[in-house]
Amino acid sequence: MRNDTIFYLIAALAFILGIAFMAVLGGQRIPGSLAQIKDENRLVVLTLEGPALYEGTEDGPEGYEVDLVTAFADSLGVEVEFRIAEDLDSLVSQLKAGRAHIAAGNLTATETRQAELTLGPAYKNVTEQLVCHRERRLPKDVEALAGEPLILVAGSSYEETLSSLQNEQFSISWDAQPAATAMPLLTQIADTGTGCTVADSHLVAYARRRHPELSVAFDLTEDQPLSWAVNPRTAGLSDALDAWFAEAHESGLLRQLDEHWFGHLDDFDYVDVASFRRRVDSRLTEYRPLFEAAGETHGFDWRLLAAQSYQESHWYPEARSSTGVRGLMMLTLPTAREVGIEDRLDPVQSIEGGAIYLRRIYDRLPESIEGPDRLWFALAAYNVGFGHLEDARVLADREGLDPNMWADVSDMLPRLTRSQYYRTVRFGYARGYEPVHYVRKVREYETILDGVLAEQAILIEAEVSELPLPAPLDGRDAPG
Repeated sequence: MRNDTIFYLIAALAFILGIAFMAVLGGQRIPGSLAQIKDENRLVVLTLEGPALYEGTEDGPEGYEVDLVTAFADSLGVEVEFRIAEDLDSLVSQLKAGRAHIAAGNLTATETRQAELTLGPAYKNVTEQLVCHRERRLPKDVEALAGEPLILVAGSSYEETLSSLQNEQFSISWDAQPAATAMPLLTQIADTGTGCTVADSHLVAYARRRHPELSVAFDLTEDQPLSWAVNPRTAGLSDALDAWFAEAHESGLLRQLDEHWFGHLDDFDYVDVASFRRRVDSRLTEYRPLFEAAGETHGFDWRLLAAQSYQESHWYPEARSSTGVRGLMMLTLPTAREVGIEDRLDPVQSIEGGAIYLRRIYDRLPESIEGPDRLWFALAAYNVGFGHLEDARVLADREGLDPNMWADVSDMLPRLTRSQYYRTVRFGYARGYEPVHYVRKVREYETILDGVLAEQAILIEAEVSELPLPAPLDGRDAPG
């Protein structure tokens, strides 16, 4: 065989192997079509790992984007295959290379992205905010950013925003760092106390529960829409997304998911959040086994019971109020008798009694109330009473709202303080603002507790990894 023929054969083989190698590294191209997605029962979605976005748990992935994508996939009758990109640039480049059907990573629909990507419908509005450490002097406007040490997520909409400000003759510079979200940069600022960054408002609200020392200096933008990016080579997918998002808007699904993930994070109280985090260490440790036992017995996450107890008593076992409620779970005397509790000041009995009572309310709710809403309804009834909760559901129904959706009923509960409404329902007047506040705070405390526990787990893992290895056994120490 001639040498040049052998050369071309080797080159061809190397090319084929190279293509195979790249496929292994980067994933196969997935142009396909909507029909093929259904035939193969597989929707491939690129996303980013981060709080309220995508987080792996023992029970599977959780997050706002996870719920949204899963709901869309359910409408198609297919399963989701999530693929995690390392950072924003990787997310975009992999989608452009055809390695997924959708990129769902809280992408702001900027002018640049609209020009280079095929974007789906908007599903949430966010504001870009400048965030710094609260103990330093905060910049008041864009002009004050001159010479300010800024760190930004590389390839983010934040870079596009600041670039446009540069073009308006503002003197701004920054250090772009590859990251999936702004969360690592927010953590860095909280830990070091130096510099500022930019992040979307919903992530900032979440981050401040983990790092209450973060402070918002000012908003950099007006509301901006988030969208998914779609593989343009997947025929029929864009039309399916348009139709589904229109229905999700109309049915209230988007509002429901937004309420679930972010509805309890609207207001921020630094003193309250900082106090809660301190008391996790100083008070919760003693009662955690009791919350865990009660949660396992009655089917609740122990962290939810702990958060509820903090809202009730701040984990003071001898807490009492002028209305006669007492103990860690602040039970009334009639309620204590109903659930078989003799001593409301005994932590074991109080936590057990509160869990029993919450379970009874939860089970008593109509079957039409499902998912997380069912828990929010139960918490509201624990606070204001089952009858008043039913009155608020009646008012919601009258207004053409969904009496099974917490986002709608929570709007009706405050009306029970106004005579033109409470006189038209069975149980009359109630301090309807209180259960709305109550549910929001319990949910907020649970979110903060999740963050504290995650931080503690990281510290424990780090400490274990730094322990010295045991000395090797010699003949004197050997067993036997």
